[in-house]
Amino acid sequence: MTALNTSTPRVQASMFNSLPDEPRFTPRQFRDAMGQFATGVVVISTETDGDAHAMTANAFMSGSLEPPLVLVSVACTARMHEKIQQSGFFGISVLAHDQQHTSNHFAGKPMAEGAPEFERLGRVPVVRGAVLQLGAHLRHAYPCGDHTLFVGEVCELRPVENRAAPLLFHSGRYGRLTHLE
Repeated sequence: MTALNTSTPRVQASMFNSLPDEPRFTPRQFRDAMGQFATGVVVISTETDGDAHAMTANAFMSGSLEPPLVLVSVACTARMHEKIQQSGFFGISVLAHDQQHTSNHFAGKPMAEGAPEFERLGRVPVVRGAVLQLGAHLRHAYPCGDHTLFVGEVCELRPVENRAAPLLFHSGRYGRLTHLE
């Protein structure tokens, strides 16, 4: 019987000698390149001093099933950065395909139709009509360049019953999910 090799392959340092010490692109070029990765659109929310606060984001992911962890990336200059640290909790609302106006509103581009409505998931404000709503306790905050990765342990979960398609974002534009046959 042949033994299965499960060891990590060794990489020779000489393989990396061709990488430059500094990036050979601008921050805008990097942003545009990262925009080639299609994402969903979420609204991150919290509450401090009785006031709900929210921002649009697409840097969101699940981190662990046990315990149930999620991660969001928030710019250090964003008002939400301080609000999450103050409150110690945050909500995630995964937006539906027809909630582009909600995304724009919380991205600093309010529309004439007015402010989106919040509802409660436990003590966390979340966007009404979102495909999925989560409430999480802040467990970790990791510096990551000009952003912070906030890790939350999910304590509340509410999927929407109608299973609407999510709002997508790719190359600076909104999109809608189309299933392939």
